[in-house]
Amino acid sequence: MANKAALEGGPDDLQERIVEAAPPGEDLKIAHRGGYEHFRSTSRTREGPEGRLPVYEWWERTEIAE
Repeated sequence: MANKAALEGGPDDLQERIVEAAPPGEDLKIAHRGGYEHFRSTSRTREGPEGRLPVYEWWERTEIAE
């Protein structure tokens, strides 16, 4: 079973808030509406149906280069 992470912040219309976690030391990059939402790991965890998950917090958006 893949490791999961909980996302906080970012666009309100970002559907998935539980995603596959990034390898240790790496940020998450989620494709969304023609760009990428970037999330960084925090020291916090959140309890949910999937168990205790690390929390990643939104920090920037970048556009997809054409």
